Amino acid sequence: MSEPEIKVGTTSGAPSHRAMAPAILGGRASSSYGLSVTDDKDARIWERIKDHPCFSEQAHHYFARMHVAVAPACNIQCNYCNRKYDCTNESRPGVTSVKLTPDQALRKVLAVASKVPELSVIGVAGPGDACYDWRKTVATFEGVAREIPDIKLCISTNGLALPDHVDELADMNIDHVTITINMVDPEVGAKIYPWILHGHRRYTGIEAARILHKRQMLGLELLTKRGILTKINSVMIPGVNDTHLVEVNRWIRDRGAFMHNVVPLISKPSHGTYYGLTGQRCPEPFELKALQDCLDGNVKLMRHCQQCRADAIGLLGDDREREFALDQISTKVEFDTSKREAYRKLVQHERGDQLAAKLDASKAVKSLGSSGTHSVAVATKGAGRINEHFGQAREFQVYAVSRKGINLVGHRKVEQYCLGGIGEKATLDHIIVALDGIDILLSSKIGDCPKKRLAETGVLATDAFAYDYIETAIGALYAAEFGGKPAMPTALGPSN
Repeated sequence: MSEPEIKVGTTSGAPSHRAMAPAILGGRASSSYGLSVTDDKDARIWERIKDHPCFSEQAHHYFARMHVAVAPACNIQCNYCNRKYDCTNESRPGVTSVKLTPDQALRKVLAVASKVPELSVIGVAGPGDACYDWRKTVATFEGVAREIPDIKLCISTNGLALPDHVDELADMNIDHVTITINMVDPEVGAKIYPWILHGHRRYTGIEAARILHKRQMLGLELLTKRGILTKINSVMIPGVNDTHLVEVNRWIRDRGAFMHNVVPLISKPSHGTYYGLTGQRCPEPFELKALQDCLDGNVKLMRHCQQCRADAIGLLGDDREREFALDQISTKVEFDTSKREAYRKLVQHERGDQLAAKLDASKAVKSLGSSGTHSVAVATKGAGRINEHFGQAREFQVYAVSRKGINLVGHRKVEQYCLGGIGEKATLDHIIVALDGIDILLSSKIGDCPKKRLAETGVLATDAFAYDYIETAIGALYAAEFGGKPAMPTALGPSN
C-alpha cells in the first residue's frame, strides 16, 4: 500500500531549494534550544525535546500539541484567572469550552491523532490544576499511553500539589512538566494569589504565598533529581512582579529548571478577573521583550509561547479545537497510525534542510559585520516557512536580525484581516498598531491596500519570498540593505 500524501506545516508543497542536512552535522547534534550541542548529554536532551513544540523552538514548526480539559478542580485562586469565561476566539490559559471525562478525552485524542499527523504531545493544562485533580489526570494518561505508546505526555501545574506526585509522574514516563511560578517573595505573591487550599485548609495573604513558594521550589527540586525536564511559566504583571521576575529567574536556574517562559498578563475587563475589573494594565510588547532580553543567558527562554487554552489542539498559533467537537466524534474511533508514521519520515528530512538554511543565513548575516538591526514580522503556518496570507494571519512571529544573527524574539497576535475575501479597515488599523516597531513584514501574499498602509507607517511589506524559509528571506533582505547584495527571492513557490 502506498504511503498517504502528507505535507509538512501546510507549505502547499513548496519545494526545497538545498541539499538535505542530516540531524548530526559534523559530529555535532543539531540544537533547537540555543545550546552548543557538543556532547552525549546535550544530544540526549535534544532527543527528548525535538518533537515537543513547547520545549523546542524548532519543533513548534512541525509538531502539534493537544490539551485535554479533564482537570477542572483547582487549589489556588489567581488574580488573573477566571475559568468561567469562555470565548472560542480567545487564546488564554484556563479557558475551555467543554470539560471532558477521561473516557471522553481518550476518544477525542484518538480522533485527533488519526487526522492530525503532526500530533506529538498530549497535555493536561487544566482548566484547573492537573496535580490537584490528580485521579482524572492519571486515568487520562493511562488510557492514552495504552493506545498511543509513542506519544509524549506532559502536565502544567501551579506546583502546590506537585511534590506529592513527582514519583508517580516519573513512573508514568511523563518527561515534561510546566510549573507556573510568579514569585519567590511571599509579599509579592500576596498581590497575585488571594487564597490557596492546602492540607484541607484555606490560607490567605502572605501565609498562603509562603506555603505556595515552598511547595513550588520543592517540586522543582524533586523533578530535577528525577531527571524530568521542567519549564517555568511566569506571568509578567506590570507594577506587581515585572522587576521581581529577575529574582524568580535566578531561583529557578539554581534549582535546575530547563526553560523559562515569561508571558504577558491578559486582563480584559470582559474576562471578569480581579485584575481585569480593577484596571491592572497588561505589559506592552516592548516591555516584555526588554525583560526577556534581561533574563536571556541564565535559563533558556521560550519566546514562541501562544498562551494556549486548556483545550487547544494543533500547531502553536493554529488552533483546530473547533474541528473536533465531541458530539461529532464517533463513539468508536478507528485509530490510523499510517499518516503519523509517514509524516515523521518527511519531517526527519525537512527539519535538517531547515536547520541548514537557518545556519547558512545566520552565518552570512554575522559575516557582514554590520551594526544595523531589523525587526521582522512573519506570517507563517509552520515548517519554518513564509506560508501564510497576510489577510488570514491571526499572529505574526517576530524575528530580530543583527550582527548577532537571526533570532525569534516573540509574536504579535492580531485579528484576521480578510473575512469572506474582504479586508476590514478597522481590523487593519488594529494590525498596524500591533506591528509597532516592526521594520519588515513577510507573508506569502499581501494585497496592495494593506501593503500601502503599512508602507505609510514605515513597514516594508513583501510577498516576494513566499514559501521560502524564514531565515533565508530575512538574511537576503538584511544583506541587501547592509551588505550591498540584491535581495533575490530564493523560493520557487508552491507546486501547481
